[in-house]
Formats: sequence, C-alpha cells, structure tokens
Amino acid sequence: MLDFDFYNPTHIVFGQDRLAELDVLVPEDAKVMITYGGESAKKYGTIGKVRDALEGRTLIEFGGIEPNPRFETLAKAANIAKAENVDYLLAVGGGSVMDGTKFIALAAKDESGEYQNMLFHGFAPVPATDALPLGCVATLPATGSEMNMGGVITYNGQKYPFMSPLAFPKFSVLDPDLTKTLPKEQIANGVADAFVHVIEQYLTYPVNAKVQDRLAEGVLKTLIEDGPVTLADNDDMDARKNFIWSATMALNGTIGAGMPQDWSTHMIGHEMTAQYGIAHGRTLAIILANVMRERKAQKHAKLLQFAERVWDITDGTDDEKIDQAIDKTEAFFNSLGIVTNLTHYGIDDAGIDKIVGNMEKMGLTALSETGDLTLDIVRKILVATK
Repeated sequence: MLDFDFYNPTHIVFGQDRLAELDVLVPEDAKVMITYGGESAKKYGTIGKVRDALEGRTLIEFGGIEPNPRFETLAKAANIAKAENVDYLLAVGGGSVMDGTKFIALAAKDESGEYQNMLFHGFAPVPATDALPLGCVATLPATGSEMNMGGVITYNGQKYPFMSPLAFPKFSVLDPDLTKTLPKEQIANGVADAFVHVIEQYLTYPVNAKVQDRLAEGVLKTLIEDGPVTLADNDDMDARKNFIWSATMALNGTIGAGMPQDWSTHMIGHEMTAQYGIAHGRTLAIILANVMRERKAQKHAKLLQFAERVWDITDGTDDEKIDQAIDKTEAFFNSLGIVTNLTHYGIDDAGIDKIVGNMEKMGLTALSETGDLTLDIVRKILVATK
C-alpha cells in the first residue's frame, strides 16, 4: 500500500424525508444562495421544500447552472454572491450543480477576480486560502461530488478539473425520493459514472491494499446488482439506496487512498463531452472496455482479480478470464441502454483527430498510472471503439 493522507469532513445525511433537517444544518443567521440547474428542481417541488426548511433566513436563488458547468455562468454567480454578501451556499442538483457551487465558493472569496486561475492546476489543490461554506442536496447519484473536494468546469470549450480541501461540502443530504423523477438515461449514466470512478482507482497494479481492493470490489458488485434494478423499477427503494451510496463511496477518497490511480478514461471522456456534448458517464462507458483491452498487459494482475472477484469468473486460462470480464463489463453498459461505439454518436476519423488534437493542447500526453499512455495509444483506443 502506498503512503497516503486521508481527510474527509463532509457530514452525510442519508435517508428519506430528511430535507427538514436543513434548518439545523445551515446556520440560522446565514444569508444563503441556493444554486440549481434547470427548472425541474422547481417543477418537482424540491426548491420549494428547501426554501420551507430554511424559513427565516435570507435566501437568494441562482439557477441555470448547465450540465458541464460553464465558467462564465459560475463567475456571474460568484460576483452576485460577493455583491449580496452571501455567507452560505446550498447546491440542489447533481454533479454539475455541486461542482459549480464548489467553484463559486472558492471564487466568491477570491479578491483578484481572475477566477480562471483556479483551473490550471490539474489534480493539485488550487492556491486558495478561503471559501464560502457550502452544503448539498444531491438529486442525481453519479459523480460523488457530494462528498469530495473536486469538480470539473468548462472553460473555452475545454473541461478543467479543480480541487481544494476548502471545497468539501459541510454536509450533503442524500434523499432517495429526490432521485425518483430522473429520466432513465440519467440513471444509466450515473451507474456508468460511478462504476468507472471505482475502476480508475482500482484497476492499476497490485500494492497489497486489501481493504481498498475489497471496498472497490464491493461497490462494483453492488452497482452491477442494483444499478439495473434502479433503472427498471422506480419503486425499489432498497436498490436505489444502495445505488446512491455506491455512487458516493466511489469517489469520496476511501477507495483511492494508498492506491495508484489511472484517470485515462476520464481524460478521453472529458474531450468527448467538450467536443460533442455526450453525457459524461456515457463517454466513460464508451471508452472503458477498449482502454482495458489496450492495457491488458500493464493491468494483467488486477484485471485477473477483477474477473475473479467482481465477475466471479473461475473457468479458463488467465487471459480467457480477463477477456470474458472485459466483454461482461461492456455488455453491462449495453444492458443499461448505453451504446458503446463512436459511430453511433457521429464521431468519425476526423472526430478522433479532433479529440486527440485537443488532448495534446491540454497537455494530456502521458496518461495512466505509469505515465506511458501516449496520444498514439489514445488514438488506437478510439479507433478500436468505432
């Protein structure tokens, strides 16, 4: 196991009918900006319930945070938060709203006004010294943003990650009832997103991190079992609760502590979203199987472990087990209604050139846990995905 520091201060409030507890979770003298995305948050009454729970506080609403939130929108929100002397943020929505609200929290305490400077540090913490406190009401299980310190922002047509310990939510409310109005496509994308989050921290090379490995394998098996049930049966609350908690556990730092990590699939997927508008979780499902196939030699030991422990494959040679596990993973995504080839999404050879070219502009030229996944290999993966 590699050396690591672990820190996660987020208070999780999990269960049905718990929105009223916002009255205790948010300071009673706070001036609160409620952030959200589209009109569904109002249409289905979530914003109304949040406002009722926060009765007595001064409330400001900021809606319209886009999927893959745009820098310009978040900068506008940060400027309003400054002008209105907001001292607490409450994100109501999925990963994009939560990511965007973290950025607003940091930007609202930045006196330079050069908010874009927070976007060019990769996976290193941004140079921030203060942030507004924020809480979350999560309505879409997928990204794990409700219990981590990171986010991804769209700036000049590119997706940039940012991180800061100051951006951890103070609390997050995970009420499964708030997810029941989601379209099936968003449930499928959320299952894929959570699944690949686990894979990118787990499927590298062995470091004898037994706890992390077994936690990862448990989350993967739960997603395989309860993801399709949640997709098919809107009223199976047990499956939905397990899916929601799996998505949170997938990226709250526990699984990745002391582990080598490979975020290649995410980096390729980000470019597909930035250039073609394909939903984030869907891009990961499209790419993952061919990343596994291309990196079979480098990931051989963990792929075999994945085959035996997650997919319960016991027959055949080691290579046959691995090939079967990769095929089962791709078939799992297909069973969720996710098509896993590029031509379905209108991406041809010119589109592949565009994706690779933009990755080069972003400096994404040496990916993987060992830094040896070059853009030539990225192109090979994309061609194989056609």
